[in-house]
Amino acid sequence: MSQDLQVTLLGELAVTWQGRELSLPASRKARALLAYLVLTQRPHRRERLCELFWDLPDDPKAALRWSLTKLRKVVDRPDRPRILADRLRVHFDSQDVGIDIRDIGLRLRETRLSLKELESMFRQLDRVLLDGLGGAGGESYDSWLRAERADAAAARIEVLRRLAGHEEVSGPAGAKWLQLWREADPSQTEPAVLPSVKAVVAPAHMHGFAPKPRADSAGEEGSKAGRRPTGLTNGRARALRQQRIAFCQARDGTKIAYATIGSGPPLLKAANWLNHLEYDWSSPIWGRSFATIARFRSFIRYDERGCGLSDWEVADLSFEAFVEDLEAVADKLGLERFPLLGISQGCAVSIEYAVRHPERVSGLILISGYAAGWRHLASPEEQARREAVMALTEVGWGTDNPAYRHIFSQTFMPDADTEALAWFDAFQRQTTSPRNAARFQDAFGHIDVREQLEKVKAPTIVLHSRYDQRIPLELGRAMASGIPDALFVPLESRNHILVDHEPAWRVCFEAIGKFLLDKGI
Repeated sequence: MSQDLQVTLLGELAVTWQGRELSLPASRKARALLAYLVLTQRPHRRERLCELFWDLPDDPKAALRWSLTKLRKVVDRPDRPRILADRLRVHFDSQDVGIDIRDIGLRLRETRLSLKELESMFRQLDRVLLDGLGGAGGESYDSWLRAERADAAAARIEVLRRLAGHEEVSGPAGAKWLQLWREADPSQTEPAVLPSVKAVVAPAHMHGFAPKPRADSAGEEGSKAGRRPTGLTNGRARALRQQRIAFCQARDGTKIAYATIGSGPPLLKAANWLNHLEYDWSSPIWGRSFATIARFRSFIRYDERGCGLSDWEVADLSFEAFVEDLEAVADKLGLERFPLLGISQGCAVSIEYAVRHPERVSGLILISGYAAGWRHLASPEEQARREAVMALTEVGWGTDNPAYRHIFSQTFMPDADTEALAWFDAFQRQTTSPRNAARFQDAFGHIDVREQLEKVKAPTIVLHSRYDQRIPLELGRAMASGIPDALFVPLESRNHILVDHEPAWRVCFEAIGKFLLDKGI
């Protein structure tokens, strides 16, 4: 297919038509606007573009109109307008347009590339993305540009990895690429995952993307005793440095913290209680799982309102607010279609979102979840026990005595070792306040999406531990049975949240991987 129009984003922005370079507007803001439209490849509201590039007391709307007029003279052809705009939105039509960084990303999905092609990619990626356009907009623009440059740096590392191990490279050339790769990625650690596990986060054509682990990677994969230590390993510390944290605003004004890491197709995780965007990486629960996903996907997660880095002092801590937080994050990032991961109460939030936005959810992954909370299903005796636990939580959660928090840790992870339980006790206190901990328990009790189950259109997989001490297996099975054609996978574990060194963790990832691969998600 002909690509007469070429946009170069690596290095200084350039546009060519049939090999002839075109003159761009002198305005840095106009050029940055073009780059933003080209690179994001989605429609943007005019108000959002004004916020990104123009400050008051200027006339942002007039400045936007002027810039679009100048840019149309560069990229539009009489028979093919490229900048499409109406009263509300602006979009760059990139069909049949060559875009260097995008084309490199598409080619890197192929397993085998020639040495010549990889060397050409390296020369391109060795330039600074949108060189000279830093600071052309406001703080949000600069944050976006930093994130895009980080993704370009990750692509450069991948090209170097392939060059260092290419079958046609040997001798001094091989040593050069190996040295450059080591300089770009000193840790060179990689979780040892099976091909089916890789499918959990990578389309089929991305198999073989990741480097193999080194023989000395026991610190990342586990000790000889068969369990991994808690804390930040080299790989997770690198992930913590690479993740990008930003904030969006929910409908009621609550600030929601979200993080993105990795590159590739997006995978969005709905928030659940007991998460923290920064501390999760040292977790025996989340750390390895998140690191595995982030190697092959643009992995997005956020802290629930009332915990983590999101606002703690909130008036509304309800199921409806939880769903609106998920909507705010997906809208903020302009996600069009993506698989959605829900864990524990995040499953109900994911189900509700999938019913409200069927066009955006390509698949549902539901782990340790339930469709109705304890206020709907529990016996009077169980409800009384839950009320008592809520009262104990509010008075004891923030104390140095971990006995109060053991109520949760022992039911969340009954088979975890002493070290993991001690970590979880401290983690609970870091994630939220005593008052909010009690409010969360109350809110979860009111959840009820049972009538929504039959309305789910997305392919769905439900996974649940057989002997879950927190949410019984029958609740997970009931949730799966209510969703049309949902796949149900029981896991041999007693843990509500799987610990990364138990066999069920790998079984879980393999099942999810096969599901996504079979469904082409």
